[in-house]
Amino acid sequence: MTCLLATPAAASGWSVTQTAQGAPLDATESAAAREAVEAVRERLPLRWREADGLDVAIDWRNDLPDAVHGRTFGPHLRLRRALLTAGDAHALTSALLHELAHRYDRSTHGGLSRDPRLRDLAGWPERPLRFGTRVRENAMRDRSPDAYELTSPAEFVAVNLEHFLTDPDYACRRPALHAYFAAHFDWAPTAAACVPSLPFVEAEASGRESPLLPLDPARVYAVDYLLAEGNARPMSAWGHSMLRLVICAPGRPPGPDCRLDLQHHRVLSFRAFVDDVQISNLRGLTGRYPSRLFVLPLDQVIDEYTRVELRGLQSLPLRLSPHEIASLLERAATLHWSYDGRYWFVGNNCAVETWKLLHTGVPRLADARLRSVTPNGLLRKLARSGNADMSVLEREDAVRAGFYFPSADAEYQALFDIARAARALPGTTVEDWLASAPDSRAPWLAIAGQRDGAALLVLEHAARRRNELELRDALKRRLLDPRQAASVAPAVATLRALLAAGDGLSRPAQLIDGGYGLPQAAEQALLRNGVDARVLHLRGLRSQLEGEAHAAMTAGEQARVAALDRNVEMLGARLRALHLEAGGLQLD
Repeated sequence: MTCLLATPAAASGWSVTQTAQGAPLDATESAAAREAVEAVRERLPLRWREADGLDVAIDWRNDLPDAVHGRTFGPHLRLRRALLTAGDAHALTSALLHELAHRYDRSTHGGLSRDPRLRDLAGWPERPLRFGTRVRENAMRDRSPDAYELTSPAEFVAVNLEHFLTDPDYACRRPALHAYFAAHFDWAPTAAACVPSLPFVEAEASGRESPLLPLDPARVYAVDYLLAEGNARPMSAWGHSMLRLVICAPGRPPGPDCRLDLQHHRVLSFRAFVDDVQISNLRGLTGRYPSRLFVLPLDQVIDEYTRVELRGLQSLPLRLSPHEIASLLERAATLHWSYDGRYWFVGNNCAVETWKLLHTGVPRLADARLRSVTPNGLLRKLARSGNADMSVLEREDAVRAGFYFPSADAEYQALFDIARAARALPGTTVEDWLASAPDSRAPWLAIAGQRDGAALLVLEHAARRRNELELRDALKRRLLDPRQAASVAPAVATLRALLAAGDGLSRPAQLIDGGYGLPQAAEQALLRNGVDARVLHLRGLRSQLEGEAHAAMTAGEQARVAALDRNVEMLGARLRALHLEAGGLQLD
């Protein structure tokens, strides 16, 4: 049975009719219902409050499913009757706002959940290979105010309108969404003052700094599209898409000289977090790796690509205004704290992720037709649309000015040519030399002179580092192989702990409890201690693993490591002796 409670006339705009299932509302319930409706109406923007055609009929019911506080069917709102006597004003207000938001969204005044811009911000972006379709699963799952928002764009709008209207921190925690709703209503509620910096956590922070990086967009002079050129490996043939943040040193005003502050520059890089063995083609094709936004020091990225992977880096300035740079960084911070996607080599790789970041972070670029599934393809479209400056690569000082970082292979070959000019070394290329057995190189190192010896020392360090990386992959596979786990149990446990610690830094939302969206000042204070402790723990695990992993090496691997160490030590000692000898002759 449903009993009519009241049909009050609205002072303006739409009216509210309230009924109750079963027995009529008693005096306490009636008062709570009236107060809730009036309190909520007072919170609504004028555009919403005075809109026509939004009449609602609220039915306070006892038969809603557990954990469901309300449902909306056209103008009919069904709300849990027990909310009227539970003594939780916040829950009552949120439930009522949520259902009224559905009513508004489904009307001609709303349509927010159908707006492409809202869907981009919410986490339902377009698919790169299926034009006009969007992803089904929302991957903005971390630091959510209510996981129910991830079930559909309609629920996302309802949940976020609740927080937009009731939480003063919403403008700081979800700034892009706050700006979207404020623009739609041409109004915004009173908001808290936001800290100007955006928090990021560096997954591979150097020992000189805390991994927690507060980034002030005002210090970012430019954003470059950073392309790691392809190589012969199948997964790297198309290159790798990244964004370089040209951050000015403290105290330096934004300007071209900020490009000299390389130690302050950072790189935004979407990568597959590999938590099992090494990256697998099959797992990459089936989306079984997490895709996350890593924040890395530029010098580390340069070293990784140019000296380890022997790939050049192109750094092409994007034509963005300061306001667009701030918007892009805001979106990057949101993804950094909330996004945990799936990495697909074709459908959701680094190029696709970078395109989505540009598309959503800079609304103007949404119309630039930048969609691409390859890093090279994205660069071509950025250049063709006039949004990337390719001319910097034609400058005579492109390398010195930091627009191009060449692969070290040419440098290594030049050093090898210097050494070959002094000695009849075996092989014609530096690859021949580095691929040879360390013991076979030792006799040549023992007779090296100063100039060719200095060149060979650089190459010997390169050979040792290459061997370390190859050995690391081999050991990782071996340690995580169940058939060998018993024989190397201590190292296996340390490796798994190391991977778990790395997972926490690559997905920073795991480092802090409570809250939603971007962490605020109080949360960041707690976070800093936790992050610093996590990094110290990570470094300790790495040192521990280095010792334990030695026992897992084969005899041949141990012999090669020992030979490389001997070569470096022997050649270093020889060069020091030659230098002293040369110094003695000069003194005479």
